[in-house]
Amino acid sequence: MVRIQLERTNGDFGFEVKDAMGNTLHTDSSPESGGKDFGFRPMQLLLAGLGGCSGIDIVSILNKQRQQVDGFSMTIEGDRETGKEPSLWQDVHILFHLKGTIDPDKAKKACELSMEKYCSVAATLREAHCKLTWEVKVNDLSSYSTK
Repeated sequence: MVRIQLERTNGDFGFEVKDAMGNTLHTDSSPESGGKDFGFRPMQLLLAGLGGCSGIDIVSILNKQRQQVDGFSMTIEGDRETGKEPSLWQDVHILFHLKGTIDPDKAKKACELSMEKYCSVAATLREAHCKLTWEVKVNDLSSYSTK
């Protein structure tokens, strides 16, 4: 069982979140809805979770394929539904940037395996009918895109 604790620490909507290991993060709402920009919005955390989950998968797969990953970053952009409550993620796009001695076909396959098979957050978003697209660049050269 996973245990997360939240405590309101900043204004009406600012919470400090702790896990069982003592790791912390902060969440809040937008100033337009009464927040103070104290931390991540809860829906942003879902995208951060998508990045963390897929990143772990991809590096693990590439390491098993004996690829040398010297650098890895990603940009995640998303649009939420408008005029609906709750407002779910509708479209999310990830740009994976990999640097190192990496075969572009292996990078594509690692990203594909993560996004289509292993990443639990991606599966959760797909279950909510979110359209997930992604592309991968190896050493700043486009290698693959699902767009």
